[in-house]
Amino acid sequence: MRILLMGCFAAFLLAANFLWADQIVLKNGDRLTGTILKSDEKELVIKTEFAGEVTVQWPAIQEMTAGEPLHVATKQGQKLVGPVKTEDGKIEVATAAGPTVEVEKAAIVNIRNDQEEAAEQRLEHPTWAQGWTASSSVSFALTRGNSETKNLALAFTASHKTPHDKLGMYANSVFSTDDAPGAVPSTTANTTQGGARYDRNFDARAFGFGGADFQTDALQELNLRSIFSGGLGVHALKGDRTTLDFLAGANYTRESYTTLSRDLIALTLGEELMKKLGAGTVVNEKLYFYPDLNDTGNYRGAFNFGTVTKISKFLGWQNAFTETYVTNPPAGTKKNDIILTTGLNISFSR
Repeated sequence: MRILLMGCFAAFLLAANFLWADQIVLKNGDRLTGTILKSDEKELVIKTEFAGEVTVQWPAIQEMTAGEPLHVATKQGQKLVGPVKTEDGKIEVATAAGPTVEVEKAAIVNIRNDQEEAAEQRLEHPTWAQGWTASSSVSFALTRGNSETKNLALAFTASHKTPHDKLGMYANSVFSTDDAPGAVPSTTANTTQGGARYDRNFDARAFGFGGADFQTDALQELNLRSIFSGGLGVHALKGDRTTLDFLAGANYTRESYTTLSRDLIALTLGEELMKKLGAGTVVNEKLYFYPDLNDTGNYRGAFNFGTVTKISKFLGWQNAFTETYVTNPPAGTKKNDIILTTGLNISFSR
């Protein structure tokens, strides 16, 4: 008798768990039971007890039932919250504030549970202390014996991005010496770059930007180059794995060399590409062209290319190539400078 009661109790618990769990039925008859996490117009993610998170194609879903409230957004701008079930091919949302609302399946933009909705709201409206991603890298080389050199390279990037705007900052520096007796020059590289840019989206494609960049280069006799720029841009490609932006505007530049100083008004023309390769590598490329409006025929150009390959959640390997070209540097100095760095990358987010 006791065994029979225990069996009935276990069966009751199993049935209760089944009844309260979310469930989806596919067009081929398969059923999945668990917790519905989120969906968009292409896929739905459900967390099952034994298979973990399972992704299902949205068009393949025949029926759906959720006992706990879900957040449902429609193409008409409706935002509904409540338990969900399928009835006569439509999605019914039992809202707490009013009657049950029927929504065509094709009209649903996304569905999220409470946790996914809270996470999305943090992404949509982060405070200035939230939503930051940053990374830094360092490399050092030392030789002794037939050669006596030191080389130190540092780099830092940070960005605060929302669906509406983006603030990006960067800094990098390379310093190297030839310590051999009588070596000329004894300092073989001493350059630093840094800056920040703010972008504000006007709509899904167009945005405005404003930024400031600062550079020093001891071997080019550049004490400080200050660039203040602004203009408009367009998101030619805007996806999770590929982005391509084109920018156009104007800038004011102040250059202070050891032998001269000058103020320049120039155009700002550029493009920026980001591409994710596979699951762990990100490629970034930027090309800028600054035609001088004070003295036609002179210009500056800047090219940046870099890759970061993840080794672990926080650790990666970074390669960076930068070239800066100036048509009219001080006499006796070269027109272009190239920086190539490689080393460990540490990334973190908040």
